Formats: sequence, structure tokens, C-alpha cells
Amino acid sequence: MKKTLYFLSMIAFLASCQSAPSGENAQTAEQQEAAKAKGAAYTVDNAQSTLTFVGSKPVGTHTGTFKLTEGNLTVEDGNISSGKFTFDINSLNITDEDTSYKAKLTGHLLSPDFFDAAKYKTATFEITSCQALTNDTNGTHRISGNLTMKDSTKNVTFTSKVTLSDTQLKATADFNIDRTQWGLFYGNDKSLGDKFIYPEVKIKFDITANK
Repeated sequence: MKKTLYFLSMIAFLASCQSAPSGENAQTAEQQEAAKAKGAAYTVDNAQSTLTFVGSKPVGTHTGTFKLTEGNLTVEDGNISSGKFTFDINSLNITDEDTSYKAKLTGHLLSPDFFDAAKYKTATFEITSCQALTNDTNGTHRISGNLTMKDSTKNVTFTSKVTLSDTQLKATADFNIDRTQWGLFYGNDKSLGDKFIYPEVKIKFDITANK
């Protein structure tokens, strides 16, 4: 009986364990020159645009959002030619179903252990290139851009789904980055056991911009 209970408890524990986020891993390189604005200008609708993140550890996940404060894109010959987005770090909103740790987690993520929001109030993403894809089931475009968080800037490349009309542009993406590339090292030690935090963080964005 004891062996059965032990076996069942181990199954329950393993079932609750989380792994690093699945999905596309963004390619990371050194900072590159930003693309020059060419063509028609589109302004991001901050109210209709979202950025979501998912962080994982062996015993669970945390999700949250950041608000955009401003953003703009240019389009030339039916393709994105440039763009820049700014996110308010202090707008962090934890969206976990369990809200009992929301205040504590928010304070910790905004502290110097993670984003150091008192010193680094914003993060930015500036497009360096955008390549249209043909017959790619993962997306319509491959976007590269300089992502700046805290005092680090790295160039990331990922697949995005873009739809464009004469008056509106919509873009979505879902990819993983390694947070340690931007100096976010807290908890990145497997010897911490169930307090270990995976370095991979899933980023999801849904952008709406109007001409």
C-alpha cells in the first residue's frame, strides 16, 4: 500500500513539473544598425497592442504583460521597412490565475534582482530588417531587431505573422529568448532545485498599427 501511494505521489509530482517554454527560440546576435524609415508611416495603437511573457520553473509558471507607451512602423512596397516600440517596465501586470503572490512577485520582478525598474524604466525593440517568407507555415515574415532591456542590447530574429491593408497593419509572434543575455541571472542555477528559474522566457506580442 505504501509503495502504491509513493508511486502515485511521484506521478502527481512529475505531472506538475514544468519544463522550459516550448516553441521557436529566437536567434540572438550582437546589436545591429537600425533600419531607416522608408515609405508610409503607421502608428501603433497602444490600447489594442499587447506584450505577454511566460516564465517557468520546475514547479510552475508565471505569466504577465507590459504596456506599450509608443510605437511606429513604416511600410514600403508592401513590406515593413522600419519600426520601433517602447514598453513601460513599471506597467508590469502579473496575470497568474493564483493571485495570492501577485504583489510579492511584482515587487520582486521590478527589483534589482530582475528588471531594476527604478533605474531602467523602459525596454525598447527597434527593427533592423524584415524579410518576407514564402510558403512558411510558421509565419509570413522573419523580423530582426535590437531588443534593449536594462543596460544590454542584443539583436533577436524570429518569425512573425503580418497582415497589411491600406490603413492597418497587424503583427503577431511567439518566441523564446534567453533572459541571461540581458543580465537577468536571478535563479539561473539548477542547484536551487524547485526554486530554479529557467533562463528561457516566452515572449508573445500582438501589434495593431494604423496609418
